[in-house]
Amino acid sequence: MPEPIDPFESGGVPSLMMIAEKFPSCLRMKRGRVAVAECYRRIPCNPCETACPAGAITIGADINAIPVVDHDKCTGCGLCLAKCPGLAIMLVDASARDGTIEFSVPHEFLPLPETGGAVDIVDRAGEVVCRGVVTQSLCPSAYDKTPVVRFRVNEAYLMAARGIRAGKGE
Repeated sequence: MPEPIDPFESGGVPSLMMIAEKFPSCLRMKRGRVAVAECYRRIPCNPCETACPAGAITIGADINAIPVVDHDKCTGCGLCLAKCPGLAIMLVDASARDGTIEFSVPHEFLPLPETGGAVDIVDRAGEVVCRGVVTQSLCPSAYDKTPVVRFRVNEAYLMAARGIRAGKGE
């Protein structure tokens, strides 16, 4: 039997199963913002662990370990998102109970999209998957000058949505 193909070796995009394993339960997402750390490879990195005031992210003694998020401890403050040098962390929030999900993602392009604006939402391969609405663009001092954009999409795009196409659809 042939060896399974590593999705990173054949295109650089994680499989849906890999993505789903990183997400909290639907019940947890309905309680409010919660971190999703999409780290898939062992690398020497731990700013998310040291930034988390709730102790919800664990890497441990081996700095190469993949971070583990205790979604029940996570308060959704977003400090880990702002400190992650690989832009691998986002926040998800399904508390609106209106069939939508709000994402908070780091956004390194200027100008920041305006609140209320419609934007193209992209998946992990950079392909447009849907349209979304910006609910907030922010850059608080606690985020160490890392701009964060919050956008809302239909809950059907929970596993597909990952960011905003910069300069398009705004």
